[in-house]
Amino acid sequence: MEESVCRVTLGNITKEYKKGTTYSEIAREFQPDYEHQIVLAMVDGYHLRELRKTVEKDCEIHFLTTADPIGNDTYRRSLCFLFIKAFHDISGHDLKHRVRIRVHFTMGPGFYCTVDKKEKPDETFLAKVEARMRELAKMAIPIQKRCIDTGEAVELFHKYGMYDKERLFAYRRVSKVNLYSINEFEDYFYGYMVPDTGYLKYFALYPYEDGVVIQMPSKEDPETVPPFEPYNKLFQVRHEAIRWGDLQEIDTVGALNDRITTSDMKEVVLVQEAHQEREIGEIAKKIASRKNVKFVLIAGPSSSGKTTFSHRLSIQLKVNGLRPHPIAVDNYFVERTETPLDENGNYNFECLEAIDLKLFNHDLIELLKGNEILMPTFNFKTGHKEYTGETMKLGKDEILVIEGIHCLNDELTSAIPRENKYKIYISNLTVLNIDYFNRISTTDSRLIRRIVRDYKFRSYNAIHTLQIWNSVNRGEEQYIYPFQEEADSMFNTSLIYEFCVLKKFAVPLLESINSSYAEYSEARRLLEFLKYFETIDIENVPKNSLLREFIGDSIFEY
Repeated sequence: MEESVCRVTLGNITKEYKKGTTYSEIAREFQPDYEHQIVLAMVDGYHLRELRKTVEKDCEIHFLTTADPIGNDTYRRSLCFLFIKAFHDISGHDLKHRVRIRVHFTMGPGFYCTVDKKEKPDETFLAKVEARMRELAKMAIPIQKRCIDTGEAVELFHKYGMYDKERLFAYRRVSKVNLYSINEFEDYFYGYMVPDTGYLKYFALYPYEDGVVIQMPSKEDPETVPPFEPYNKLFQVRHEAIRWGDLQEIDTVGALNDRITTSDMKEVVLVQEAHQEREIGEIAKKIASRKNVKFVLIAGPSSSGKTTFSHRLSIQLKVNGLRPHPIAVDNYFVERTETPLDENGNYNFECLEAIDLKLFNHDLIELLKGNEILMPTFNFKTGHKEYTGETMKLGKDEILVIEGIHCLNDELTSAIPRENKYKIYISNLTVLNIDYFNRISTTDSRLIRRIVRDYKFRSYNAIHTLQIWNSVNRGEEQYIYPFQEEADSMFNTSLIYEFCVLKKFAVPLLESINSSYAEYSEARRLLEFLKYFETIDIENVPKNSLLREFIGDSIFEY
C-alpha cells in the first residue's frame, strides 16, 4: 500500500512528508533558517499548533520562535512548569502532599512566586532547585499532554489537594481538560507548552522578599538571561494587591466565581471601589502635605484608566483644600513639519521629541512664578498650535494635574525643580490568578479593556485594536516602563471583578473576527480566557468607577 504523504509549504519551499510527521521534526529541519528557537507552528494562517502535533493533510506552516510574543509566552509557561517540577523533586513531597507554589506577577522579564512553606526558600535551597532544573533540561524529557473528561479532572484535582483548580473547573463549561506532565508530575496549564524540557536552557533563580524570582530572557533577546533588577516600588504595590485579594478570600478565578454564585456581589463590588477611593484619597493627602508641589504628573500604559483616575484625584485634592486644573500635554505638540518620523517613515507622535519641550517648560515656569500664560490648543487637522485667548494663572492653592505618556520622564519638565513635582504611575496590575500556577497577564487585562472602549467610544472594531496593540506595547516599553520607579506614588486600577463585567461586551466583539483575519488566533485565545468567568450585572458598577471609562455611563465627562 502506497504511503500517504502531505505537501507542506513554508514560504517559497514546498516539501512532502509522511502523514503523521510531527511539526517538531519539520522544525528541526528548518531551524537553521531561524535566528531563534522554534517553539510553535502556525498552520494555514490561523491554527496555532504545539510542535508535538502531527501533519495530517496538505498545509502551509509558519514557525513561531521565542522572539515572537506567543512563542515567548510558551517558553515562559513551560519554564514555570519545569520550576514547579524541580521544586517538588528537591522538597521531597509526594504527589498527594504538594507544596503550594503560587506564580504571582512579572518582575521585569521574570516571574515572582511564593511558596507555602514554614521557611522561605533561601539561596542554598534555590541553588538545589536550579541545579535540578538544569539536570531535567539536559535530559530533554518529553512534556506529555493528555485530554481527560472534566469530571475526571475535578476528581483528580481534589485527590491531589489542588482545590484552586477544582473550584476553577466546577464552573468551566467544557467537556475536556488538557493536562501536562513531566515524568510522573502532572498538572493543568492554560496555554501551550514546548515539546520537551531540552528547550528550556535559559533561566536563573533569585530569592526576593518572601519568595523567588524566576528570571527569564525577554522576547527581544531570547537567549540571554539579564541580571535581576528589583522594582521595589512596583513590587510593594503588587504585593499589597495580593494581600488585599487574600484578605477578601478572592485570589483565583474559582474563588471569584464561588463568590458570584453564592453571595451578594454588590458588597464585593462596593468594597473594591471603596478600597480604591481610599487609596486615591491617601495620594491626595500626600500631595497636599507637600506645600511646594504645583504640578501633579500622571503616566501609565494604555487602558489603565488614567482619565477617570485624574477626575477622582482632582475631587480628593479639592477635599484637601486644593484647586486642581487639568492641562493636556497633547496641546504642546511641535508643528507637524517638525514631528519626528519612525523607522517606517510615519509620524512618531509618541516620542518625547514630538512635544515642544521649550514652550512647555517656559509656560510651567511662568505659572510657577505666579504669572499668567496664554494656553495653546493643537489643531490635529492642520498640524499647528492655535491660540484662542484662553489663559491660565495659578493662585496659592491651585495646582496643575498633567496626564501624558512622558510624565514620569524628567526630561519632559527639565526646567522645573523636583520639589515642585509629584509623579504618579498608574496601571492595571492584575493580581487575580486563573489558579495558583496560571497567572492573568496585565497586558491581557488592558487589551480587553481597550477592545471594549475602542468599540463603544472610538468606533474601532476589535480587529483594529488587535492590529495596533503590539505597536502600543512597544511605545509603553520605550517611554513609560523605564521610568516607573521615578514615581512618588503608584496606583493599581485593577478591579477583581472587572472581567465578570467586561466579558459580556468583549465576547461578541471577539466572536466577530473570523479565520480570514490574521488576528483570529489571538481572538480565540482571549475568548477561551473569558470563558473562565461568570458574569455579573453591569448595574452593580458604580457610576464613578474606573471601569465606567470603558463600559460607559460614567458620571465623568471624557
